[in-house]
Formats: sequence, C-alpha cells, structure tokens
Amino acid sequence: MNTKNESVKTETPNIIGVAVGNENFSTLVAAVKAAELVETLSGTGPFTVFAPTNDAFAKLPEGTIATLLKPENKATLTSILTYHVVSGKFDATAIVAAIKDNDGAFTVTTVQGDKLVASLDGANVMLKDEKGNMSQVVIADVAASNGIIHAIDSVVMPK
Repeated sequence: MNTKNESVKTETPNIIGVAVGNENFSTLVAAVKAAELVETLSGTGPFTVFAPTNDAFAKLPEGTIATLLKPENKATLTSILTYHVVSGKFDATAIVAAIKDNDGAFTVTTVQGDKLVASLDGANVMLKDEKGNMSQVVIADVAASNGIIHAIDSVVMPK
C-alpha cells in the first residue's frame, strides 16, 4: 500500500484527445484519422480549431463524407480539415475583440492557406468561408493542452 501523500496531476488533453472524448466530434475524428492529421494536431501548437460537429457534417450533401474518407480523396480531405485550423490560440474574447477592432470583420489565414472571415451576428461569432457560406460558433473556448477548440455548426470550405 502506498502511504505517501502524492498529489495527482490532471492534464488537459490535446486537441485530438478532447475531440476523441466528445461524441459530438466523432465524424471529425474519423476524418482526421483518414487524413492522417492526428500527429499534426497532437503537436505543440498552439492551434485554434473551428471544429464541425457531427450535425455540421450531416448538413453536407448525402455521400460527401463517405467519398471524402476514401484513400484516393486524402488530399481533398486534408485541405478541407486544415482549412478549419488557425495557427495560434484565439479564445472567443480575442476573436470578438479583433472583429470589433477591424470594423466588424476579422480575416484569418488558415493552416491550409485560404482565409476565413469572422464577424458578429448579435452576440454570435460567424465564419464566412471562401465560397461565401456561413457557419456559427455554437460552443466556444473548449480548452486543449495545445490550443483551443470552437465547435461550429457547418463545415467551412476552402476555394
């Protein structure tokens, strides 16, 4: 029997660990695995991930996910997934401040290389993708050891 009074440290999981532990991100986790991005998103970061929920993926046309998960579509899938990632850690307060400081629209360059434009609709942070589609942040500031996750209600698409 261990009689030492040892403190137990609990560490916040990295972005992948957080996503794996949340059933709302099971489609995202499957996509990240298929694109072989687990190691990248487990890296030191920090990263800000705009993570589509399962409901967001469900809004895509029927068959889209199954097609994207095929090995021959790995490059397209990787491009889409890295379009949801920004280098650096931007919590909701920082994003809202940047929107307000930039006349209502804050443009960020994603890891994929294309841009997302953040704006406000009332108190809601909205993202506009390269195709003009909108997505709303539905859960903000999910902490991870190597960054932060904001759940979004639609998959954003690069050019």
